[in-house]
Amino acid sequence: MRFSLFIAKRYLISKKSHNLINIISFISMGGLWVGTAALIIVLSVFNGFEGVIKSLYRTVDPDLLITVKQGKTFHFTDFPSDEIQKIPGVYQLVEVVEEDALLKYDDKQLIGRIKGVSANYNRVTALDSLVEDGQFVLQQGNRNFAVPGAGVAWFLGINLRDVKQLLSVYVPKRGNASAFSMESAFNNRVIHPAGIFSVQQEIDDKYVFVPLRFARELMDYRDEVTSVEVYLKPEADGKKVQKIITKIVRGDFEVKNRNQQNATLYKVMESEKLAIYLILVFILVLASFNMTGSISVLIVEKKKDIAVLKSMGADKKMVSRIFFNEGLMISMIGTIAGLFTGFVILFLQQQFGLVKLGGGNGAFIINAYPVNMVWADFVYVFLTVQLIGMAASWYPVKYLLRNFEEIGLK
Repeated sequence: MRFSLFIAKRYLISKKSHNLINIISFISMGGLWVGTAALIIVLSVFNGFEGVIKSLYRTVDPDLLITVKQGKTFHFTDFPSDEIQKIPGVYQLVEVVEEDALLKYDDKQLIGRIKGVSANYNRVTALDSLVEDGQFVLQQGNRNFAVPGAGVAWFLGINLRDVKQLLSVYVPKRGNASAFSMESAFNNRVIHPAGIFSVQQEIDDKYVFVPLRFARELMDYRDEVTSVEVYLKPEADGKKVQKIITKIVRGDFEVKNRNQQNATLYKVMESEKLAIYLILVFILVLASFNMTGSISVLIVEKKKDIAVLKSMGADKKMVSRIFFNEGLMISMIGTIAGLFTGFVILFLQQQFGLVKLGGGNGAFIINAYPVNMVWADFVYVFLTVQLIGMAASWYPVKYLLRNFEEIGLK
């Protein structure tokens, strides 16, 4: 094994009689180098964007969301809130009432969604850090305030400085109300906007946060809620708490973690990442054809050397191993160089944000492309490229074995 590796190394670094072979070998190495670097960079950037998206949704999504399986609402007084609150790791329970509503401000109207939350919501949310205008205040004493998303505020033209102009909220009345007039068919309340938040377009264009008491009054609810949000302590085991709560609420409720609350979004992100991975792997496969050609040409050129090795006692297995190791070394050098280059580029981007988003004009939540290097990705990329290199080396060597008698070896 050492002898075949030594000969393969000599073939790799020594000057060939035809300079074209050296050129093809370097092109093969360079193709794997660039392809490997591109693959690890793209995967790390995808990880970065995934982390940013999850962090944004984390500001509005609870650790666990409890909803009723049948129906729309349930009575909070009948809910085992005290029992859940005593579970180790549970920090707060937030009562929530959500409902689609007609929003009206001045002469503009929009179909949006109100989210009424209990007074302890300010203790658990990080939404106040994403307020771009005003303050995240929902209630002060007997006064109620609304905090709409940036998309809602833009469409309705909400001006926080205009204290005389209020936001009108309309929801259908419960029961068989007449649909011939707004007054008889809808409940209506007005509320003063106190701030404007910006998280993500899908949320910003739809949601308006209001106090729970305001939402209940608007909906003619007493103690009903549409969901209960559970917030955990930092050291809590989310999976364990989820299992305990599921047992407590039995089969009447669904208990979802963050991934389950946005299952479609995370599946799309994983699918996009997989698609990009497969595309770049396909490009690497194409680049490996150069390596197949390089080894094939080298085998043809080294017929005399093979004859000499035969006279020294080498068998066809030994000779095949020499050229197979040649391909593996080309693949190994290209892979390691690509991973190192990718790591350096990603590290510089992580530290200095060299590549900006939107020209770095502050139009995005983040200024530069996010990067998250996961060592498992480095391992997967290394193994993938090595498998491609092994396959690209195996084919010409197999062809050599099939035609071994033609070059005087048995």
